This record gives sequence, structure tokens and C-alpha cells, in this order.
Amino acid sequence: MVVPLTVAPPSSDGFYATNNPFLVSGPKGFTEFKMLENEDMFIRIDFPGVPQDRIKVRIDPTKKAVSITADAPKEHKHDSSPRNYGSATGLVCKCCEISGLISHMSDGVLRLHLSKTRASSQNPSCISFLGGSEREDRCSTGPHKFPHGTDPNDPALTGPLLEPHPCVNIGSDMAYEWKILPNGGLYVRVDMPGVPKDKFTVSVVNGRVMVTGDAPAVSLDSGGRFYSGEVAMLESNVSIPGRKIKTIAKNGVIRFIIPPI
Repeated sequence: MVVPLTVAPPSSDGFYATNNPFLVSGPKGFTEFKMLENEDMFIRIDFPGVPQDRIKVRIDPTKKAVSITADAPKEHKHDSSPRNYGSATGLVCKCCEISGLISHMSDGVLRLHLSKTRASSQNPSCISFLGGSEREDRCSTGPHKFPHGTDPNDPALTGPLLEPHPCVNIGSDMAYEWKILPNGGLYVRVDMPGVPKDKFTVSVVNGRVMVTGDAPAVSLDSGGRFYSGEVAMLESNVSIPGRKIKTIAKNGVIRFIIPPI
């Protein structure tokens, strides 16, 4: 028999990242906002399970905001349901408008590059995008010279309680899902956004099934991410070849079908 493992904090400090129990190093959080030297904004948002052709990014007619909708299809019959995501970001000032948008979706991660121009007013250039630590109407008279965004290494993103994905409208909002199959096997879904399909590894040692994933830094990411964790335990405490575990890796999600022992 195969038994799913309860996701528990690995240390007294809790989970390294409350957004994903398997993330062990690299930037934390479902999102990352980075103000660039030219006052453009780089944004990373995790949408695990979403293919490149199932995401829509639009600039609002007001040119103050960007709306995002995304669909992660039910890739396997044992998935509890498909997932739908929705989010929005943009400017919080009155003096600027969004003038450009570049988006790139890969391995369950959306990356945006937003540029802006001064609107028809006498106000100086604004440095406030949604997602920064200071959200009031704020403007600058010169180049931006200090961090204005989120801190992907913020200690507040470490803790004992896992957070649900704030952008999920429909479906599972957690990174780990399992189901015991009628034949005694086990189905497991693990979100590891940013990991290419060829950068997952699965091993079985002393009856424990472990998965790792290596997500390289892409574009203006503050760093790469590494995931690792045990997802199941074989009741007989034996080792089996990893090749006997069927895996499906795509769009930043890996799914397992572990046979009964």
C-alpha cells in the first residue's frame, strides 16, 4: 500500500516559503514586483498548470491597470478539477498611464514588463505601481534610486502555515493534492512553478518517494528556485525503481501515479 505524507513544516521556523511547502531556496511568494532603474515594472506571478495559450493579459481602457485571466485544464482524470485564476495590477497614481506591456508565459509562470508615460498633466514621473510596499499616490522628480516593490526574501514569507493561492477563483488553491486509487496506488499532484518538464527528478529511497525540481532564473527574476520534498511512503519500506512511477510533468506541475506495493 502507498500512503500520502502529511505536509508538515520541516523546522521550528516553519516552511521556508508559505506559498509552497516544497520550495527550499530562492525567491519566495506567489508574486514578485521589481521596480527597474528606468521606472518600468517587472512582475512575476505563479500560475501553475496554465499553458501558454490559456492566459489573457489586457491593459484596461483607463490605461491604469492590467487584468489577467488564466485557465489550468484538468490534465488527468484524477485531478479534483480544473483551475481558473484571475488577477490585476497597475498604477496607483493619477499622473501616469501604462504605455507598454510585454508578457511571457512559461512553465506555469507569467512574467510582465510594464512601462509607463506621464499623462497629460504637469505632474512629474510617478514611481508607484501596485504591489509595492508603499501604495499611496507618489511621484518623483528624478530617476528612481531605491527599491520599490516586494522583497522575495522577506522573513514574513516564512512561517508555520501555508497560504492558499490568492489568484485562484475555481479549483484547488493549494500546491499539493493526492488521491488514493481503488487499486491501492496513489495519485499526487505537486505544483512547482518555474520548473521545466526536464528538470524534475523522482526517486524512491527506504520506501519514501521524493521529488525535486530546479527552476532557473528567467528574464529579470531575482533568482532561481529549487524545490524538494517527500510526497509518499510505501508501507513496506522498500525501494523501487523510479521508472515504475508514472510521471506527467508540464506547465510547472508534476503528477505521479505510484503503483501499489
